[in-house]
Amino acid sequence: MNEDLKVNLSGLPWDSLDAPENASAAGSPQAPAVESEPELIVNPWDIVLCTSGTLMSCENAIVVLIIFHNPSLRAPMFLLIGSLALADLLAGIGLIINFVFAYLLQSEATKLVTIGLIVASFSASVCSLLAITVDRYLSLYYALTYHSERTVTFTYVMLTMLWGTSICLGLLPVLGWNCLRDESTCSVVRPLTKNNAAILSVSFLFMFALMLQLYIQICKIVMRHAHQIALQHHFLATSHYVTTRKGVSTLAIILGTFAACWMPFTLYSLIADYTYPSIYTYATLLPATYNSIINPVIYAFRNQEIQKALCLICCGCIPSSLSQRARSPSDV
Repeated sequence: MNEDLKVNLSGLPWDSLDAPENASAAGSPQAPAVESEPELIVNPWDIVLCTSGTLMSCENAIVVLIIFHNPSLRAPMFLLIGSLALADLLAGIGLIINFVFAYLLQSEATKLVTIGLIVASFSASVCSLLAITVDRYLSLYYALTYHSERTVTFTYVMLTMLWGTSICLGLLPVLGWNCLRDESTCSVVRPLTKNNAAILSVSFLFMFALMLQLYIQICKIVMRHAHQIALQHHFLATSHYVTTRKGVSTLAIILGTFAACWMPFTLYSLIADYTYPSIYTYATLLPATYNSIINPVIYAFRNQEIQKALCLICCGCIPSSLSQRARSPSDV
């Protein structure tokens, strides 16, 4: 009863918790010979992860359907937002499937397939965030040539590379890079090996550093554009200050949310292994799933075109506040 529960992203249910009770019943000569049905012990943390996966799936499915069913949303920006939503949708499905398989269908094959899907989906999600950052930087730095055929081609190349890399990372456990045969090589999440988790963590830190650098450059461009617009329209200095501050605040929220959600689990995966208490793994992994819940709000539902498409689906009209709203330098 005092044993640490393993993180059930690929582990089995805690049948061992029933063992002392069954043993005492078998050893007692006066116990009636009545077989009771074994209780199914469910870890509350797994229920929370499954709930997060369900919310992720529903929220991102809306974004995927909106982009898929609207031919007007085929610009590079919307393709990347759709890629992010699809990755988060698959990650949510992976968490749901993991919960079902862990308690109903227990086998090594299902463990590897489930963890492979989760790794590939979250990797594609993080890579899509990086691709969106690159696209936003290019749209500001090369504003005059951004809406060209070359940009569309570059977007498809980025999508191919990020999904190809993510699928390869997800296939590593299935192809044999797992700790099912050697418990001592396990990371904080079985059956990922310590080396596999280290590669994922270092890759995340590298992409975060690249995103940070790109957002610093974006921030500089936004401030310069806001200043130029203020001079052209003879805005007051306070108006220029408010617009610039709003753009910088938006970038800070985007990057800060990403770091707050993923950094705890990334750093913990680097220093910890399977011997650490599982509650720490759950406590750091859960915020990472919240990033996939927040992503549609930051990248999709704040977009004017997606807002219009959503309003058309829900109420069949576009509010005048949306149709008359113009973009500003803070909309980055």
